[in-house]
Amino acid sequence: MPEHGHLNDVLIILLAAILCVALFQRLRITPVLGYLTAGILIGPYAAGLIHDPEGTELLAEFGVIFLLFTIGLDLPLRRLVEMRHLIFGLGLAQVGVTSVAIAAIAMTVGLSAETALILGGALALSSTATVLQLLIERRELADRHGRLSVAVLLFQDLAVVPLLALLPILAGGSTNIVSALALAAVKAAVAIGAILLIGRLFLRPVYRVIAETRNPEIFAATNLLIVLATGYATAQAGMSMALGAFLAGLLLADTEYRHQIEADIQPFRGLFLGLFFITVGMSIDLGQIIENLLPLLGLAAALLTGKAAILYVLLRAFKQGHRMAARVALLLAQGGEFAFVILGLALQLNVVGDSVGQALLAVVAISMATTPVFAWVGRRWFGADDRPVGTAEQLEEATGDLDHHVLVAGFGRVGWTVCKLLERNDVPFVALDFDMERVRRGRNENMPVYFGDASRLEVLRAAGLERARAAVITLDQPGLAERAVGALRGHDAAFTIVSRARDGQHRKRLELAGASAVVSEAVEASLQLGATVLRLSGTDEGRVEESLNAFRRNDYALLDELLEAREHAIGQEGKKPDTGSWFARHVVPHRRRRSDRGADGKSNDR
Repeated sequence: MPEHGHLNDVLIILLAAILCVALFQRLRITPVLGYLTAGILIGPYAAGLIHDPEGTELLAEFGVIFLLFTIGLDLPLRRLVEMRHLIFGLGLAQVGVTSVAIAAIAMTVGLSAETALILGGALALSSTATVLQLLIERRELADRHGRLSVAVLLFQDLAVVPLLALLPILAGGSTNIVSALALAAVKAAVAIGAILLIGRLFLRPVYRVIAETRNPEIFAATNLLIVLATGYATAQAGMSMALGAFLAGLLLADTEYRHQIEADIQPFRGLFLGLFFITVGMSIDLGQIIENLLPLLGLAAALLTGKAAILYVLLRAFKQGHRMAARVALLLAQGGEFAFVILGLALQLNVVGDSVGQALLAVVAISMATTPVFAWVGRRWFGADDRPVGTAEQLEEATGDLDHHVLVAGFGRVGWTVCKLLERNDVPFVALDFDMERVRRGRNENMPVYFGDASRLEVLRAAGLERARAAVITLDQPGLAERAVGALRGHDAAFTIVSRARDGQHRKRLELAGASAVVSEAVEASLQLGATVLRLSGTDEGRVEESLNAFRRNDYALLDELLEAREHAIGQEGKKPDTGSWFARHVVPHRRRRSDRGADGKSNDR
């Protein structure tokens, strides 16, 4: 029936997406290519199952909006500050040099300056989704080449924002690139200033009120409202909705609600972004690609070779070794999913001609398909061996780009927990352990854990002690922990050192060695057990925290004394406790009172 035409289109799109994406994932190929293939197959240039692709464009635009929102959400300000040298140094250089080179080539073959500018920016970007997926699967995200790649990808993600803001201006008929860029900068500055000011004043209070309702549906609805409202505000200012969504994500990135917001937005982002890529696929003329397959393969090879060469030279200029530069350059040589976003919108706005757009969409898709091969070549020919880092020189090479991080000495049960907390809060860290099983476990979880004796100052220096913000000593051997604290304090009298202690006596020794703060695991375990009981009994969270803090201030010494007395009693099994001791006066009478009661709980005294 005619009135069900749109429903038929939706069913066809969903079925094609499920089949293609499932097949591509089984072949370990990025889902982006699966969505594009689905769009090509059902589009008007192939099977012709969807005759009106424009009907899905509005919904597809939401995919770009939610994608930019999550990019902003993943970029808390402190992360940008901590990685600023690589992000705004290497990343800026890669995008700038590659964009200029591609734009210059485009202008020499007769394309307009506006088109060349957009093409240069779009093709300079690499595939964040594909590269991150490969790094995670191969447990290389924490390695140095992984961190260098992530830094470049982060700046590329940021570069998408001005490119999308520029598209509507160029579509409006502006022929002066400099004035168009200036106008875009002014509008962006005004919009960003207004949104940041309003967001700082109202977002946290609004989310605090919404969170107190404890209603997940209301919280999710608030997220959607914030994303769409900020997008609408920037659209009214003559820019893209995606820019507003990015700013909203940036505002929320440093809040305590970030992780819940990300979880709520993820399904919408995945659904609408998949729809966007299917829409792009439907606009690709498969027949034209087949007819011009050899020239397109040549263009793809030129793109891969040129981007890899430029990035290799830049990495060498940033004092990276030959093997490291080659490996990262090969990993980031491909085009990216954002190229589809920018080129797709450029085609809709007629900023890029249809024949050029069609060809470049195919080139980007071909280059993305080669990513696993290039990554394998880089790993096989230029990757370091798989042996653990065991010398100070190797450790320094692996961690040389870290700055303002936390050193974690020991990666046992406590060290793993500390590292997970740091990771969840985007605090950079390096963990050291002398147990290879622990190191392997950390590496398998994509964590920066290295083999080394954390009680030796030269190893700590190699792990970036001079650039670190603090050290956490979680070593489960008291002697090693005390030596590590002593070495750190001897190196820097003002350095922040937090250490784990087994008991009260160990805590005192660590304090004497120079620890800034010492946490006794026995005491804290008792406190957390008590806090859990209080929460389950209905005690207000603020009251629980107040009680814990008061106990830590006033009662640590008393509890330490109790624990020491009990340890002494255990060591003196079979001996009668000294009646003059604290243990005899306080613990023994308590035990005697319990033993004087029968099985029914009543006193045996008559």
